[in-house]
Amino acid sequence: MKIEDCFYLGKIVKKYSFKGEVLAKLDTDQPDIYEHLDAIFLELRNNLVPFFVESSQLHKSELLRIKFEDVDTEADADAIMKSGLYLPLDLLPKLEGDKFYFHEVIGFKVEDKNFGKVGVIKAINDATAQSLFEIDRDGVEILIPMNDEFILKVDRNNKTIFVETPEGLIDLYL
Repeated sequence: MKIEDCFYLGKIVKKYSFKGEVLAKLDTDQPDIYEHLDAIFLELRNNLVPFFVESSQLHKSELLRIKFEDVDTEADADAIMKSGLYLPLDLLPKLEGDKFYFHEVIGFKVEDKNFGKVGVIKAINDATAQSLFEIDRDGVEILIPMNDEFILKVDRNNKTIFVETPEGLIDLYL
């Protein structure tokens, strides 16, 4: 399994017991749908390694307490500490309407209600306080905040996102 075929679920943040249990912080709004997984890929030394889940349960609502098969001691748990957790893309719940996963809109066109065709989304920058569409317009990078008020419609069939940005925002880049 390659990392591009998977989505990031979260990260192991600390040990829970001396029997190898760990706590993982999940990067999701719906942690309960990942409570009873059979297996998870862990990122170890830049490789995805499958680990089978013996048991798991939500812990204090946003953490998942996991007991992996063959992780039976504190030393075993230390070996997987801070590892990223990944699942295959086909396990992502399907989103409807104007909700989308960041990875699925890469390559979508962006059209602004007032400006017209803006360009193609080449990446999503979520390192800032507000996530940004990074749009390529014939070699010029245009950044548009991913604000619910700006996004009018997500047309998956035509791979287009329709936005209405404040007047002059796109012109700043041109």
